[in-house]
Amino acid sequence: MARMNLAELTCSVQPTYLEEQSNPARHEYAFSYTVTIVNTGSVAAQLIGRHWVITDATGRVEEVRGLGVVGHQPLLKPGERFEYTSWTRLDTPHGVMQGSFFCVTDEVRPFEAPVPAFTLARTQSLH
Repeated sequence: MARMNLAELTCSVQPTYLEEQSNPARHEYAFSYTVTIVNTGSVAAQLIGRHWVITDATGRVEEVRGLGVVGHQPLLKPGERFEYTSWTRLDTPHGVMQGSFFCVTDEVRPFEAPVPAFTLARTQSLH
């Protein structure tokens, strides 16, 4: 009997504006984002690479591709999670970021785990 190969990683993101690393006078807006990846499938899966699409408020698009995330290529068994924090910089006070992770199952079957679009936005303080 063939084993069901249900691979699925579910991703969520929490972005934060980094006021201390930003310089609005120079059009530099820094954001951190914490990504939580949970293996919601029924087989072990390893995250091999990433692809981000970052769009600022003017519509300028930057694509970032690379191996792993923050120097790791985590192997997640069903139910396990991996969390990491990274950052990016925009020329505008807000933008949108989305992407995907390239993954393989423990049987070396490739699949992609989408990261839904999330907003990068400078919070306005009341003065």
